[in-house]
Amino acid sequence: MVFAIDEINNSTELLPGIKLGYQIYDSCVSVPVAVHIAFQLTNQQDPVFYKGSNCSHSGVVLAAVGDSASTPSISISSIIGSFNIPLVSYFATCACLSDKQQFPTFFRTIPSDQFQADALAKLVKFFGWTWIGAVHSDSDYGNNGMASFLEAAMREGICVEYTESFFRTDPKSTIQRVADVIRRSTAVVVVAFTALGEMKVLLEELARDPPPPRQWIGSEAWITDPNLMSFSFCAGAIGVAIQQSAIPGLREFLLDLSPSEVATSPLLTKFWEDAFNCSLKETSDSDKKVCDGTEDIKTLNSPYTETSQLRITNMVYKAVYAIANAIQNAVCNKTNGISQCDKHIRLKPKQVFKELKEVNFSKNGYHVSFDANGDPVAFYELINWQKSESGIIELVTVGYYDASLPRGQEFRISRNLTWLDGGTQVPVSVCSESCPPGTRKVLQKGKPICCYDCIPCPEEEISNITDAPDCFPCPREFWPNPKKDACFPKPVEFLSFDEVLSIILAVFSVCGACLAIITAVVFFYHRATPIVRANNSELSFLLLFSLILCFLCSLTFIGAPSDWSCMLRHTAFGITFVLCISCVLGKTIVVLMAFKATLPDSNVMKWFGPLQQRMTVMFLTLIQVIICTLWLVLSPPFPVKNLTTYKEKIILECALGSAVGFWAVLGYIGLLAVFCFVLAVLARKLPDNFNEAKMITFSMLIFCAVWITFIPAYVSSPGKYTVAVEIFAILASSFGLILCIFAPKCFIILFQPEKNTKKYLMNKK
Repeated sequence: MVFAIDEINNSTELLPGIKLGYQIYDSCVSVPVAVHIAFQLTNQQDPVFYKGSNCSHSGVVLAAVGDSASTPSISISSIIGSFNIPLVSYFATCACLSDKQQFPTFFRTIPSDQFQADALAKLVKFFGWTWIGAVHSDSDYGNNGMASFLEAAMREGICVEYTESFFRTDPKSTIQRVADVIRRSTAVVVVAFTALGEMKVLLEELARDPPPPRQWIGSEAWITDPNLMSFSFCAGAIGVAIQQSAIPGLREFLLDLSPSEVATSPLLTKFWEDAFNCSLKETSDSDKKVCDGTEDIKTLNSPYTETSQLRITNMVYKAVYAIANAIQNAVCNKTNGISQCDKHIRLKPKQVFKELKEVNFSKNGYHVSFDANGDPVAFYELINWQKSESGIIELVTVGYYDASLPRGQEFRISRNLTWLDGGTQVPVSVCSESCPPGTRKVLQKGKPICCYDCIPCPEEEISNITDAPDCFPCPREFWPNPKKDACFPKPVEFLSFDEVLSIILAVFSVCGACLAIITAVVFFYHRATPIVRANNSELSFLLLFSLILCFLCSLTFIGAPSDWSCMLRHTAFGITFVLCISCVLGKTIVVLMAFKATLPDSNVMKWFGPLQQRMTVMFLTLIQVIICTLWLVLSPPFPVKNLTTYKEKIILECALGSAVGFWAVLGYIGLLAVFCFVLAVLARKLPDNFNEAKMITFSMLIFCAVWITFIPAYVSSPGKYTVAVEIFAILASSFGLILCIFAPKCFIILFQPEKNTKKYLMNKK
C-alpha cells in the first residue's frame, strides 16, 4: 500500500500536485480492534469525540483500504458507512458485503464469495462429482461462503454427505470430531471453505491419523498458501485463487531498506530481526547479536522478496489506485489532455464514494471497475497441487474461471492435472454409480437424491439416457431391445411364400390341382366307357373343376394380407366348396334316384334329369354367392395388424369384418355337407356295383371330421398358424373328396379295364 501511494504521489498523470496521506492500522483480525480502528477513522487523530453539531474542524478520512477478513470488514463498514466513508477491501470476500442496504459504502477488488461458491460448485460438477463432504470456518467468511456454495451445489445436482463447521480456537475435541467425520465418510471429495488458520488446524489433526485418500477442493483463502504444502496427503488438491500478477518496481522498493529506516517501524523492525537473527537495539538475549549494519536484504531469500507471483498484494495495489482515481475524478478536470486539479477544494467522503461507483480504468494490464454491488468482475485461476520429481508439492496454474463468459464456457483447462495420490485419472466420488440406459433411478429411502438404486425397466418400457428418472413405453408398433435402451420395430409376421410351411402347403395345393386335372383328363379320354357314363359324367367334370378351384384357392391364404386378398380368400373358398359339395350332393341324389328308377312303375328319373341336376347345383351355389355378396357389401374382411396376441411381434392377418358373415359361409357349407353325408349313408346299402355311394359316404365323413376339428384348432391357433390351419382343412377335405370319389374309378379305368363294362356294372351280387 505504501508503494502504491508513493507511486501515485510521484505521478504526473494521476493527481498531479496533490499528495495522498495515510495512516496504517493493524486490526489483528479481531472484531474489537477493528471497531476501535473504525471509530478512530471517523474521528481521525482527535483524542475525543466532538458532541456538538459542528464537527468540521475534525480531520476527515476520505476512504479506507481493508480489512483482510470479512468479519472485521463488516464491523468497520457498518460504522464508517454512516459517515459515507467508502471502505475498499482487498481480501474480504463474504457475499453478505454485497448487500447495499446494509453496506452501501463497501467496495472490494477481490471477487465476492458468491462468485467463488458458484465457481467451486461448477468445478465439482465439471469433474462429475455428485457426492461430496464440506467443511467451513465458523465465521462470516465460512458460514456465508458455505451457504452460497450449498445453494449453488443444489442447483448443479450435487449432494453433500456432511457439512461441518469449526473455528481455530475451538476445543481440540471439536477439531477431532470434524477430522473423524472426514475419515469415516464415503465421499472422496472434500470442499474446504475455510480461512488459512482453520485449515492449518484441521490438517494438523488429520496428519495424526491420515484419512483414506481425499480429493481436496480449496477456496482462495488457503489454496495458495505455501505453508500448507507440507501436508503430503493433500497432494492433488485443486481450487480457485486470485489471479497472480507482477507489480513493476515493487521488488526494488522492498529491497531499498536500510537499518535506520527499518528502526522507525515496529513492523519492519520485527521482520528485520527475524530475517537476520539479530537485534537493532541492545538486548540481554545472548542468542541474538546486535545488527552491525552489514545486513543486505538483497541477499535474503524469503517470501518478502518474492514478487513474481503476487496475488493479494495486487488486490491492495488496485484498491489504492481505485481510491486515487475516484479522488482524481472528483477534484481534477482534463484540459487539452492535461489534468488540472484543485488543491484547495474541501473534498468530502461522500464525493469519493460517489466517484468510486464510476471508477473504470486499467493498471498494469488489469481492469478495475465495480458493479452495482461494489464487486469486481470475477476471474479466478485454477490451482493444482502437483508433486515435482523431487517429491515437493508445487502450485501449478492449470486453467482459469471467468464469470463473464457464457454459461457452460466459464472454465478453461490449459494443462493436465494430478489428483489424489498423484494419480492422473479423475477420482470418482458418487453415492451411487450412474444408472445405465435400460434402467431407472429409484431413490433410497431417507438419503439424498444422489443415492439411488438402478432398477431395470419393465417389460415393455425403455430408458435411453444415463440416470433416467423414469422408463417410458415404446410406441405400439415397436418393442424394446434386450438391453431395454432402444425401441426397434416389431417384426411383422404372416404366412409368407418363403417359409418352409408355406412351401409345403403350396406344393400340396398345386399337386392337388394337378391331380384333379389329370383325373379330368383320364375321365375325358374314357368318357364313353360305362363307368364314366354310369357316374354322371357331367357332374363328375363339374366336381373336378370345383376341386381344382378348391386346391388353388388355398394359395390366396399365403402371402401378406391385402384388401383384395382378404376378400378373395374367404369368398373364393366359400363359393368353390359349396360348388363342390353341391356336385357331390347331386351325385348322391342321382345314385338314389337311379336305384329307385330300377323298381317297377318308377318314373322318378324324369324329375331329376340333367337339367334338374344343373339347376340344383346352380341354386345351391347361388345361395352361397348371395351370402358372400352381403358379407362383402356390409362388412368385408380387411387386413389388420394384430398387436395383442403377441407383445413382441405384429401379426398381419385378415380381420373377418363380420363374424356373422364368416360363420354363415362355414355354416352353409357344413349344412350341405351334413345333408350330403346323410343321403350317402342312406345309399350305402345299395348293391356293391353302385359303390359310389359308399365312396361319397367316406368322403363326406372325412370332410365333416376335418371341418369339425377345424373350429377349435382355428380358434386356438395363434398368429400365422391360424391361416395354416385353414389351408390344411381346405387341402385335407379336398384330397378326401378326390381320393374317395375318383381314385377307385381311375384305378378300374387304368388298371382293371375288364371291369369297365356295362355287363359288369349291371351284375348284382
